[in-house]
Amino acid sequence: MSKKPKTPFTKGELLPQEEMLEVAKRKGKFVIGIPKETHFQEKRVSLTPDAVAALIVHGHEFVIESGAGDGANFSDMEYSEAGAKIAYSRKEVFECQVILKVEPPSLAEIALMMPQSVLFSALQLKAQKKAYFEQLAKKRITAFAFDYIKDELGSYPIVKSLSEIAGIASIHIAAEYMSNIHKGNGLLMGNINGVPPTHVVIFGAGRVAEYAARTAIGMGAMVKVFDNSLSKLRNLQRILGVPLYTSTLQPKNIEKALMRCDVAIGAIRGKSRAPIIVTEEMVQKMKEGAIIIDVSIDRGGCFETSQLTNHKEPTFIKHGVIHYCVPNIPSRYARTSSVSISNIFSPFLEYIADEGGVDKALRYDKGLQEGLYFYNGILTNRTVADWFDIPYRDTNLLFF
Repeated sequence: MSKKPKTPFTKGELLPQEEMLEVAKRKGKFVIGIPKETHFQEKRVSLTPDAVAALIVHGHEFVIESGAGDGANFSDMEYSEAGAKIAYSRKEVFECQVILKVEPPSLAEIALMMPQSVLFSALQLKAQKKAYFEQLAKKRITAFAFDYIKDELGSYPIVKSLSEIAGIASIHIAAEYMSNIHKGNGLLMGNINGVPPTHVVIFGAGRVAEYAARTAIGMGAMVKVFDNSLSKLRNLQRILGVPLYTSTLQPKNIEKALMRCDVAIGAIRGKSRAPIIVTEEMVQKMKEGAIIIDVSIDRGGCFETSQLTNHKEPTFIKHGVIHYCVPNIPSRYARTSSVSISNIFSPFLEYIADEGGVDKALRYDKGLQEGLYFYNGILTNRTVADWFDIPYRDTNLLFF
């Protein structure tokens, strides 16, 4: 019998270096900063104390600005007991390796960030100026827009979640303003024996419309939905599982429905600006004391009479119709919204850490690449580039 040749190397030492690197992939550990939101009437926070505690167990560290969770009723004590460090200096928070925010940082906040930091926040392209992107480039920031990140099903998880909140909230807000206290018609949202049910008209058949319709039907209201996509209308019927009046956006049908309705909800967004579906003439023919909730106001609104309002002064009356045109409805329910955002943020952070860091996660995750708009100061989003006339590079050229 022939003997195996002796070798001074072990089997492990004979493995190619690339394979060894793959086998011994190290998990990334982050120092994460959560500053207090300073944007007008923004009360949400990006991670709850429970999510912070879970991530700390996996080796991450947190520096949280004092009062960051106050708007959502999460105290400094809760974050401290979860294992986070409470900072009383904004500078200390923005010096962390990873920054988590709900709203985009201001220019003053970007100035506090360390070079080559990683930023997760909303992008809100329509509200930005060129100087914002120039500052990110100067600091060589890697920035993700969490509202652009896709999940494994190809959808936008945070957008979907916040749309669900906005849809449900639109009905609750309408029910509140229909009462006598808010100069409404003194109607109760629902279907009381012997009393005609409330009539609700919804423009759009997407996620906001689905949850608005579901909530209104659950309260006993009669619901009519308008959209030009027959497939969306058909899908909405299937999901809700109840007979539903649906129609394409035909002016005569819209006008008749508005004349009879107690509540009209705008939930059509469009690609750039929301299309105007309801003209001022149509609004003039609505009942006095009827309610308009324009959820699309952040895209310009789909009612011609809509004007931007805020949480302190949320309504105005035009042609006898109460208009509610607040662009950030989920912030009205800050705790629910914060939990919802946190439930999506924390798995993403853990996934990135498991992959060995931001660079490695980006290399293989197309959904994460969708949310990337700056990589080490290089603009990677073509929409931003076209909008502000800034040079950009395709993400594929950076990683392959």
